[in-house]
Amino acid sequence: MGRARGSARAQLALIAAVQVLVMATWFSASAVVPALRGEWGITQGAATWLTVSVQLGFVTGAVLAAVLNLPDVIPAHRLVAVCALAASATTASVAAFADGLGTAVPLRFATGVALAGVYPPGLKLMASWFERGRGFALGLLVGALTLGSSLPQLINGFAALPWRTVLYVSCALAAAGALLAAWSVRPGPHSAAAAPFAPRYMVTLFRERGPLLANLGYLGHMWELYAVWTWLPAYITASQAAHPGRTAGALPPGVTAFVAIGVAGLAGCLLAGWLGDRVGRARLAALAMTVSGTCCLLAAVVFGGHPLLVFAVLIVWGASVIADSGLFSACTSEVADRRYVGTALTTQTAAGFLLTVVTIQATPLLAEAAGWRVAVAVLGIGPLAGAVAMVLLQRYMTSVHSQTTGRTTVHTHEHDMAERRPETR
Repeated sequence: MGRARGSARAQLALIAAVQVLVMATWFSASAVVPALRGEWGITQGAATWLTVSVQLGFVTGAVLAAVLNLPDVIPAHRLVAVCALAASATTASVAAFADGLGTAVPLRFATGVALAGVYPPGLKLMASWFERGRGFALGLLVGALTLGSSLPQLINGFAALPWRTVLYVSCALAAAGALLAAWSVRPGPHSAAAAPFAPRYMVTLFRERGPLLANLGYLGHMWELYAVWTWLPAYITASQAAHPGRTAGALPPGVTAFVAIGVAGLAGCLLAGWLGDRVGRARLAALAMTVSGTCCLLAAVVFGGHPLLVFAVLIVWGASVIADSGLFSACTSEVADRRYVGTALTTQTAAGFLLTVVTIQATPLLAEAAGWRVAVAVLGIGPLAGAVAMVLLQRYMTSVHSQTTGRTTVHTHEHDMAERRPETR
């Protein structure tokens, strides 16, 4: 037992490290948009395609993987290693060959396709090592994704590096993650045997009540999440510019965004995962979305205010906006068919990331037309609606658990009575 626990802890750290390293490629181009706008002569609206193309690529890769049941047919650690290496190669290609959106967008799309083979299988790998404490484990994994995704902001915020160097650094980190996945990461004792090919299981996930509610909550979460991650530096820059006082002591927008998204986000994931295992994962996800939805409104209120006040709101927002992500994965792994957990998680992320394309595109347009106050307030619609779905899911899971416990108790009682009866000869 001690050795098994030690292995689980070691794999927990290894799988999380892989996510941190590989996810540095996700926003690597988005972090250097100001430099690219100057060099390529593109507008802010056109630059959104550097992020949107990754989202679309991720959705495409995730749908293909779900239809083919790849996360449940191919050993997950091998799939992660190959796809991490592909993400590294496509990111390096942007730095080496791209001279405009015509070249960069297809390469960023390919990066998204590759990342679809890193994140959902990573969730499955983590779930295979934990039944108890699964919420905390998946929270750590999502925290690792958060930290890794924000690394380019930190690199670009602290050091005035050429944009190609930022991408090459992200490429090197992803390559290291690929090697780590291939050599050290392995599936855990709770992984199911390779499942038979069943492409229609994707449809089942939106028919059965448990998976449907989990997916609806996740969609509310994703309505907000990536729009915040993508446009938070622009919001911070605009807020500082609108502040009537001096902002000389304020942190650079990139550093502020890293602290809010990466550091606070990681802390939020860990705390929510730990608490979710104790008070109910769906219940805590509803609470986290209520907080993040409220922060959308607070961000609208404090826009243009003192940088310290804005920073305080952003810390809470950054922690709560991602805190529930691991909880969704844990809930889905419980209510889905155990044979197709990888397919269920991949389908869920595909639907969620498809929705992010809408909000990533719409947020800057709404900010330009009506101001940042309106743009960030509208983001609150998703999490507040998703919170309702998770309250309903908590009731559903409690009901199912009670019925299962009741059947087990009756079966045990009947077995005990049979044991006590005198043998009839």
